[in-house]
Amino acid sequence: MSGIWPGDTQCVAMLTFDVDGVSSWIRRNADFANLPSLMSMAEYGPNVAMPRILDLLDTYSIKGSFYVPGYVAETHVEMVEEIVTRGHEVAHHGYMHEPPASMSADEEQEVLEKGIEILRRITGKAPLGYRSPSWELSDVSLDLLSSHGFLYDSSLMGDDAPYILNPNTPDKRMVEVPVHWLLDDAPNFVYAPSANRLGPMRGPEEVYANWSAEFEGLYHYGRAFTLTMHPQYIGRPGRLLMLERLINHIRSFPHVEFRRVINVAEVWVED
Repeated sequence: MSGIWPGDTQCVAMLTFDVDGVSSWIRRNADFANLPSLMSMAEYGPNVAMPRILDLLDTYSIKGSFYVPGYVAETHVEMVEEIVTRGHEVAHHGYMHEPPASMSADEEQEVLEKGIEILRRITGKAPLGYRSPSWELSDVSLDLLSSHGFLYDSSLMGDDAPYILNPNTPDKRMVEVPVHWLLDDAPNFVYAPSANRLGPMRGPEEVYANWSAEFEGLYHYGRAFTLTMHPQYIGRPGRLLMLERLINHIRSFPHVEFRRVINVAEVWVED
């Protein structure tokens, strides 16, 4: 191994997408379902942005990871099937984008099992990856994930490379693939006055500068570049062109690999 990665790999890049659709808004406030403009902005993600994102990834032969709430999966079955057909990972992201920390342990288990069953029904297999809505786990989340056969979580921020969450239980080893708000499109692009989300709505050039600088730092230290995006935000045309520019910037560095999160977790758990 060269550093933490197998062979001569210097850095691994993971392009991940939280396909929240309307779920995150309705979970925040059920009355938002009665706001046509807000709901249409959310549905832009699955309906308009997703085909463009899948085509962009195909252009560069990149396989990504898509975290799909159960509600969005069952209302956009063909989208989920297309994600699988193109070789990408479909992973768990709640049912109606419920942050685990906002639920009781029983509620959290019910939501977890509901999402598993929906994704199993559509894709033919249970998801092995999980990302917490809003990146806020509860004090029982990791135990629930382990007991339900998940291989990895991608919600914590304590490192910039994968690590084993439960090293003392080798028969149920689970990997954490860390995230960070710096590498999330939502803080940069969310703007929804009717939902009182009045973010800065930064331009693509500023976001490109931040993301490319972070990639270069992670490449220097031989770590993992895990980018979190939401189709309803990153899928706007100018932003998607920025993402393509970032992909080409990453590809210009030697010994970089694009991987699905599940594939990184599989390597880590076997190491």
